[in-house]
Amino acid sequence: MTENKKRQTVLVTSGTGKTGRRVVERLTALGVTVRAGSRKGGGEARFDWEDESTWGPALRGADAAYVAYYPDLAAPGAVEAVRAFGRIASENGVRRLVLLSGRGEPEAVAAEEALRASGGELTVVRAAFFAQNFSEGVMAEGVVAGEVAFPAGETAEPWVHTDDLADVVVTVLTQDGHAGVVHELTGPRLLTFAEVAAELSKAAGREVRYVPVSGPQYAGLLQRYGMPAPEAEWLAGLFTALLDGHNASVTDGVERVLGRAPRDFTDFAREAARAGAWDGRGAPVA
Repeated sequence: MTENKKRQTVLVTSGTGKTGRRVVERLTALGVTVRAGSRKGGGEARFDWEDESTWGPALRGADAAYVAYYPDLAAPGAVEAVRAFGRIASENGVRRLVLLSGRGEPEAVAAEEALRASGGELTVVRAAFFAQNFSEGVMAEGVVAGEVAFPAGETAEPWVHTDDLADVVVTVLTQDGHAGVVHELTGPRLLTFAEVAAELSKAAGREVRYVPVSGPQYAGLLQRYGMPAPEAEWLAGLFTALLDGHNASVTDGVERVLGRAPRDFTDFAREAARAGAWDGRGAPVA
């Protein structure tokens, strides 16, 4: 495959998110001109999925875009938003699109197809649950408190390291040969939430328990965190559907793109503990 990064400009739609900021860092290190999109904008490109007027200016002059839709491609309205984004990207001459999608999400596939219809060179990266959800999201607070509640029961998940995902995205953005391809990314092994809690306990040096809850119970927890009821109920329903066992398998997606094995969850847990993710020394939870 040939590299294609000279004088390239790439829009990263969620440049401060879990995967977006890692993609920005890697592209910048390669000498690629990056527009790190964010809702506030600041010195970077203003990009807000809820404000279509920000999309054209952010896309203008870009050669490629990493598309990470918020809150999720399975969310109501995602198909329409992604279709409109694809149209505007095409109008602005953006030829290469890399879309972050969810593994095993039928609704997300509909959004993938809507973006593919734009006619650009689309590559889809379907990811398993992120290991970093335990260090950079609401579940990090549970780790700190010593108790992680989630509607997963005993279902195993092949947790993917977001550094691996970012490495794949950057490779796809800067090298030819991936147009029209769907890459499914997972970690190297399956872990239940109870096994995850054991890994986190070992890394953090204190007990972290997994507490299985039902979907409605989890929606109630999210509402207590301040999430509106409709959004909480939708998110709990999505997690319950995804963790019914149909995603309990690993893929070789990371190895096929990068030529190396994916990082293990144990590696993530040790890295996060060393960085102070659960003792106040790490980056703010986001």
